[in-house]
Amino acid sequence: MIDQPGDLPHVTIRDVAQAAGVSIGTVSKALNGGAIGAETRERIRGVAEALNYRPNAMAQGLHRTRTMTIGLITSDSFGRFTNPIVEALEARLSALGIGVFMCIATDDPEREKAHIRQLLGKRVDGIVVTGRRADKRPPIGPLPRGIPVIYVFAQADDPGAFSLVPDDEGGARAAVAHLAAQGRREIAHVTGPMSFEAVRLRLRGYGQALEAAGLKQRDDFTLPGDWSEAWGREAIARLFAPGRVAPDAIFCGNDQIARGVSDGLRERGLSVPRDVSIVGFDNWDVMVQASRPPLSSVDMNLKAMGHEAGSRLLSAIQGDAQSGVIRMPCTLIVRESSQTQVS
Repeated sequence: MIDQPGDLPHVTIRDVAQAAGVSIGTVSKALNGGAIGAETRERIRGVAEALNYRPNAMAQGLHRTRTMTIGLITSDSFGRFTNPIVEALEARLSALGIGVFMCIATDDPEREKAHIRQLLGKRVDGIVVTGRRADKRPPIGPLPRGIPVIYVFAQADDPGAFSLVPDDEGGARAAVAHLAAQGRREIAHVTGPMSFEAVRLRLRGYGQALEAAGLKQRDDFTLPGDWSEAWGREAIARLFAPGRVAPDAIFCGNDQIARGVSDGLRERGLSVPRDVSIVGFDNWDVMVQASRPPLSSVDMNLKAMGHEAGSRLLSAIQGDAQSGVIRMPCTLIVRESSQTQVS
């Protein structure tokens, strides 16, 4: 027996699927005339009626002309950046009964082309492209006319493409402004390879925040290197070499570097945050929580990016295609590594 939802504001297709004990795709077929057994169709429709489910108008419109599937191509085989994006994207689309085919291309152009052919063979309604870095990349294609493509945590080297990426510059400004507000006056920046656009943007935001706080930007306080804990430890040896000005705060280009910096300071007998405050970037749980003390870090809001990608793709499928690059806000998460107020 299905409980009546009363005055619940919104019942989704996911709710119907859970109550009926079937997949979202099966519910979609049952409610939209797809190939499904009569007994199953009637049972699902009965559940939907009991729950007072009202199909989304957009979903119904899409069903008339679409396959209700989209493709996703990524080069991020590790999943550090892709997984949160895909999770939110799938949640946004599955509420409308849209499935996601995910393909991992691992920076292999031929493999990517093969995946594209497979996705087109499945007649997907659109394609999302993402990766492990937000730098520009060659556009996918060629594609049949009318297949929308959105790049998320990636950018196509094509002025007609549409991309969603994090606001690295703004995130860096927030991190350094926070350190300055804590009374820190000698703020260093230990970061990754300058070949990454994110590194260059974060460096720019670092400089802007220093200028806004009336602080000097020292050339020897910016150290680009590897995305690794080992580089963070090595950078501390350089920053605290005899005869040079030592920093009282360090803004790190990612959380791995920040954890290495924290270890390097502890090995020198320096306390975090009493002697040196630290802020990282990425807000990677496995890094920020395992560090001692826990790391302050800039969160790129990847789930929000994935949700927005889903909404934008739906609009593009409906004919409202866009172009350009949208940089989505980052959020500073303050923890113990930067909380001490100094006089």
